[in-house]
Amino acid sequence: LMSLIYLNQDKDIDPDYRAMLSDGWLCLRVLQAARELHGAETTLPLYTALGERIHLRQEPIGRTLIEGALADASLPTDLVAAMDDSSYEAAIIESHHRGMDPVGEDVGTPTIHVNGVAFFGPVITKAPRGEVAGQMWDGAKLLASYPYFFELKRSRTAALDFS
Repeated sequence: LMSLIYLNQDKDIDPDYRAMLSDGWLCLRVLQAARELHGAETTLPLYTALGERIHLRQEPIGRTLIEGALADASLPTDLVAAMDDSSYEAAIIESHHRGMDPVGEDVGTPTIHVNGVAFFGPVITKAPRGEVAGQMWDGAKLLASYPYFFELKRSRTAALDFS
């Protein structure tokens, strides 16, 4: 798990953005509770269900959204109680550091690990499908295999497309 609010806790960011990020703790606590109580394999379906509700349906983060995402992921909806339980934060912060420390301090999300090498990215406005997705993954593995490769970047020219 990765926390943008934790990552940006000491940074000078817009107060509205900080408030929006702080809602992430609610989802992260429930994700961590699901991992601890029902196994790590619950992470992807719950993360996906939360993301669909937040980003595609534009639902506000709160109890209703989280209960719906838990149901979508076939998890007990009583896990929603974890959203208010800060005792999960230590494990979230530990997970955050496991994922983020290897890539460095001046990046955010997404971050991936490929064959033991961590990178920021890829930033993709529309997810590839089929053979193209495989080719992109093969390219990421090839870049990760070269020990002197660090960054490849260009400005975004398109908005996110969740279709």
